[in-house]
Amino acid sequence: MVGDPVAARPEPLALHEHAAGDLSYIRRVMERGGSFTAVPGWGQAAIGATALLAAALAHRQGTFAGWLTIWLGEALLALAIGLLAMVRKARRTGVSLLGPPARKFAIGFAAPLLAGLVLTVVLVRGGAAAAVPGMWLLLYGAGVAAGGAFSVPVVPVTGGALMAAGVAAFAAPSAWGDAILAGGFGLVQVVAGVLIARRYGG
Repeated sequence: MVGDPVAARPEPLALHEHAAGDLSYIRRVMERGGSFTAVPGWGQAAIGATALLAAALAHRQGTFAGWLTIWLGEALLALAIGLLAMVRKARRTGVSLLGPPARKFAIGFAAPLLAGLVLTVVLVRGGAAAAVPGMWLLLYGAGVAAGGAFSVPVVPVTGGALMAAGVAAFAAPSAWGDAILAGGFGLVQVVAGVLIARRYGG
């Protein structure tokens, strides 16, 4: 029979196919607008603890080169701890490290750190090494605050506290640099890390 309207009518989608399509759409929307919750609290606390040790060691150095070597080593150690802890928490909680919230967090966090790396070279070459602690805290705090805009509320508050420590380092005598670095990179991050770990699952 030619042009049979019943035969030409498409089969309706099964109910489970409708549901799967709706869930997929909802998941995509939530990923775009969601927050990045894989910030590792215990990892951040560990970074703070190593910063306290670095501050004590750096303060005992007799040369700026020795001081800078200690702090650059601490930066690399902190990066390794942070990445490892973040990967472990993301796996445990099922959070994607490649989704939109993670990418936004990474861009907001990384840009000020790259600026800090460039400015470290500029300040040291220009004979303004005394400004390095304040610059580090200010830009690291800016990165934490910017990335934290896409994370849990404790993170941007931590960024603000680190930026305040940076301002204090600029205002204080240069001899106080290691103490203020210990307070910012050390104590602030230990406290924030413990809060994140207890409230947001490690």
